[in-house]
Amino acid sequence: MSRDELLKLLEPPIERLGFELADLELKTGGRDGFLRVYIDKSEGIDIVDCENVSREISAILDVEDPLQSNYTLEVSSPGLDRTLTKPAHFQRFMGQDVRVKLRFPLAGRRNFRGALKSADEEKIEVVVDGESHSLTLATIESARLIPAP
Repeated sequence: MSRDELLKLLEPPIERLGFELADLELKTGGRDGFLRVYIDKSEGIDIVDCENVSREISAILDVEDPLQSNYTLEVSSPGLDRTLTKPAHFQRFMGQDVRVKLRFPLAGRRNFRGALKSADEEKIEVVVDGESHSLTLATIESARLIPAP
């Protein structure tokens, strides 16, 4: 099962519990496989939240059996340096510093580190050293918040 298919499977039950499925990581094969699910809510996440979501999605994964290899399920908060994967993530954190890596170079560069100035459903604008860069969401390989010192 692909990452996108897992997102579609797990997002509805996580949302019913009152959380956002912020992201997930999947590594399969071998003894060290894992499915790491990142959840969030406006008040923050605690260990009880992680336990409740883990129980819920563990039952779903047992029934649906979407992964054909051994894995460990982990449920966690996104952390201070959280990944930004959805337009809503970028909109929520406008004004904060981000680190963005593109799939392919734009004007000779793939890495951008600066303030997130704007965001809509298709692109973001990042200001790096006083210069504004418009980056299409479809071209972003990864994006993370940079925690404030």
